[in-house]
Amino acid sequence: MLTRRVIVCLDVQGGRVVKGTRFVDLRDVGDPVELAERYEAEGADELCFLDISASSEERATMLDIARRTAERLFIPLTIGGGIRSADDVARALRAGADKVAINSAAIARPELLEEASARFGAQCVVASIDAKRVSGSPHAYEVHSHGGRTPTGRDAVAWARECVGRGAGEILLTSIDRDGARTGYDLEMTRAVADAVDVPVIASGGAGNAGHVCEAIVDAGADAALVAGILHEGLTTVHAIKQVLAEAGVLVRRTSFTQEELAK
Repeated sequence: MLTRRVIVCLDVQGGRVVKGTRFVDLRDVGDPVELAERYEAEGADELCFLDISASSEERATMLDIARRTAERLFIPLTIGGGIRSADDVARALRAGADKVAINSAAIARPELLEEASARFGAQCVVASIDAKRVSGSPHAYEVHSHGGRTPTGRDAVAWARECVGRGAGEILLTSIDRDGARTGYDLEMTRAVADAVDVPVIASGGAGNAGHVCEAIVDAGADAALVAGILHEGLTTVHAIKQVLAEAGVLVRRTSFTQEELAK
């Protein structure tokens, strides 16, 4: 049985970590480097660093912050936002990323996934998919680009299959409807994509408690869950989430820290 992962997401804008609801109403929650170190100490399996305005502002991702973050970490780091070419992937990997998330640029030119996979290996390529339920169609999910701002007309499940066919080694699937709402992940959408592809799927958008993380993995078949706001605001810890997962029989990489030690 594969170990399931708890991945902490750091959405960065203007050099600071931010969090909002449904990709809007952003608020400052801290320094990316300090938060990255804290979450690694709590037992995070990976960090995901997303420059959330790079694509919409048509600029490169903030590699200087990514580099400073990577220098302090021992766990895998994914970098995303503003990746438009295989050369951009190379720059992100040189800055310390283990994997690179590609979203809007892949939608505009799907061949980018093939180029990145051929050059660096599928294990480095994460297809990031932001999707929203289609009104009036409960089982249809439309892909959006540019930080969830632009509908594309693409079906999320079909697009996930295409991304994998073109070389993506992992799918980061975010529910725009659930993002920041803390009502739980979109289990139906996650299950639909997980059943459709043969690579790991990361559930994202909607975590309100450790039980929601457990649902995404146990009920929806996700290989990992992305968590952000409930950690940033101190509502729970990675350690506590992993305790709930372990109690539910999910195999996780255990942390040796106790709650008392983490509080010091």
